[in-house]
Amino acid sequence: MSDGKPVDCYEVLQVNPTAEPETIQRVYRLLAQRFHPDNKDTGHEARFREIHEAYETLSDPARRAKYDIYYHQQKQDRWKLVSAGARAEDDFEIEQINRLTVLEALHAKRRLDPEGSGMPLREMESLTGRPREHLQFTIWYLLQKKLVQRDDSSQLLITADGVDFLEQNFRANVLRRRLPAPSKTA
Repeated sequence: MSDGKPVDCYEVLQVNPTAEPETIQRVYRLLAQRFHPDNKDTGHEARFREIHEAYETLSDPARRAKYDIYYHQQKQDRWKLVSAGARAEDDFEIEQINRLTVLEALHAKRRLDPEGSGMPLREMESLTGRPREHLQFTIWYLLQKKLVQRDDSSQLLITADGVDFLEQNFRANVLRRRLPAPSKTA
C-alpha cells in the first residue's frame, strides 16, 4: 500500500479472512476512531491511513474478491519450505538462530525505548526476513518459555528471562547472528 510492501488487509483490520462485511465495518469504526489523527490520546495518522486503505479494499465486494485471490496465493507461497530437502539437524539449527534473532530484535527495541511499546509481528517479519508462518512456532516457543510476552496490543516484548537467555546464548552464536552488530565508536 503506502510503502510498496504488500499489506495484509485482514491483519491491519484485525479480522479473520472469513469475516462478514458487517464485522469488517464494525471493527473499522472502532479502529478508525482509536487511530484518527484528531484523537489526542491515541491518534496516529499513518496507522489511520493504513486502516482506511484496508477497509476500502475489504468493504468493496469486487476489490475484496480480487484481493482474496492475491491473499490466498501469498499464503500458499509463504507456506512453501524455505529449503527443499534440508536435513532435520539443519531445521533445528535454523530454529535456534530464529529464536536468538527474535530475542535480539526485541532486546534492541527494549534498550532503545525501555518504557515504550513492543514490536508488532509485521515489523518482526520485516526485520527478520521471515514470513509470519515461519515465525509462529518460534514465537509460540518463546512465549511458552516466558522469554517474550505480548502487551495489550498483542505486540511482542522481551522479558527479563529473555534478556538473560539471550546474554547466555549470544556469545556461542555470535557468528550466526542475523542482525548487524551495533557499531562501535572509538
